[in-house]
Amino acid sequence: MDHPRAVALITGARRGIGRGIAYALAEAGFDLLLNDIENDAALQETLNGVKHRGREAKVVIADISDIGGLESLANQAWSAFGRIDHLINNAGVSVQNRGDLLDVAIESYNQNLDINLRGPFFLTQHIARRMLRASSNSYRSVVFISSISAATASLSRGEYCLSKAGVSMAAKLYALRLAEAGIGVHEVRPGIIRTDMTAISASVFDEKIANGISPLRRWGTPEDIGRAVAALCVGTFSFSTGGAFEVGGGIHLKSL
Repeated sequence: MDHPRAVALITGARRGIGRGIAYALAEAGFDLLLNDIENDAALQETLNGVKHRGREAKVVIADISDIGGLESLANQAWSAFGRIDHLINNAGVSVQNRGDLLDVAIESYNQNLDINLRGPFFLTQHIARRMLRASSNSYRSVVFISSISAATASLSRGEYCLSKAGVSMAAKLYALRLAEAGIGVHEVRPGIIRTDMTAISASVFDEKIANGISPLRRWGTPEDIGRAVAALCVGTFSFSTGGAFEVGGGIHLKSL
């Protein structure tokens, strides 16, 4: 399904999974709105990469944890191209410190819930209202990037797990609410993906992967996630909504 002028808004687009999604969507023919908290060299690299792939991209600087600023973010993003066909809720953070569940700091808890869950929930609310008011003959969607941690407990990252479990439910809720308008809502669950966020634990993950934590014994890449999101946004799975797409090398599988 070709959408030569379809527009996607990606939060957390300056690097890592966000950049992988941006490049994959550009290659699939989408014009892009790149959101992040600062317009630095990393965001400019993503912007230039999109343009190198022949698509137009515009930058919208905003912090999705700032609830009071989300309406302005939605207005700026919508007016940039006069439409948004796809919202990719990708921005997220990890815990401030790995450690005992009994020692989780309220600051880390609040940061994870504010950025990973509260921001995407209310940004989706703002964008969905605008999508519902706009007529469109194209396939439209909302994609939430969650994590294997949405369903797998990690005692050293309890607040992160809680936030991603909430994201999973948010996807289901919005899928039900937006179904009558034909807007698909999807959850993508990355496994162990090689990014700046996971670099701090690279040696730990190297060992876990070598020992078979996932049947496909390799790191995932931002490109792996990008290809999954692009497949969803072009409408490949247009009769699917509310589901979780596992992109983790089979890490979610149980075996005896």
